[in-house]
Amino acid sequence: MLDWRKRKSAQHINMKAFIALFKSIVCLFIILAMLFSCENNTSSKSTSTTFEPDAVGKTINLKYTDSGKVKVNLISPLMHDYGQLKFPFRKFPQGLKVNFYEEDSTKNIIIADYAIIYNQTNLVELRDNVKIITKDSTILKTNLLFWDRSIEWLYTDQSYTLNLKNGTLNKGVGFDANQKFTNFISRSNIGTQVIDE
Repeated sequence: MLDWRKRKSAQHINMKAFIALFKSIVCLFIILAMLFSCENNTSSKSTSTTFEPDAVGKTINLKYTDSGKVKVNLISPLMHDYGQLKFPFRKFPQGLKVNFYEEDSTKNIIIADYAIIYNQTNLVELRDNVKIITKDSTILKTNLLFWDRSIEWLYTDQSYTLNLKNGTLNKGVGFDANQKFTNFISRSNIGTQVIDE
């Protein structure tokens, strides 16, 4: 009788360890999928969906660390996860803020009122009051921005404003750029350029 109870107790402890390990693995996959996946939204945010999310997260504050240092911090009041669909995605209907930390502890910031991250295409769609602030104080504002994380490329066909630290102001419609803004191709623009003598 005692042997049966010991085995049952050991199985109970093993089950707890298995559940804890399973939860940790699931959390890790969710964090990695959110940070390293992308999405593409071909419909407007006002279009209602006829399906429910698989999971809903509230007051999200995800941190991705490497060697004990925080590399990425994603903050959002609400996340809808549609991970079981044929084309899975995560939606942030109340917006998000993402801080990307550099080795020297400086950071680049992305803010948007609405975002979708598609798991399979490595594309992120940011909508409404999109703002990027780079570590060197470059500020980009637009209402629609796509970010292809696989090739580290940003683009939009909407109007934008770009303010550089030196006072240069660029307003235009449509651009392509690498995510460090060292290669910026505007389709049409006007602005004020500050040139060092």
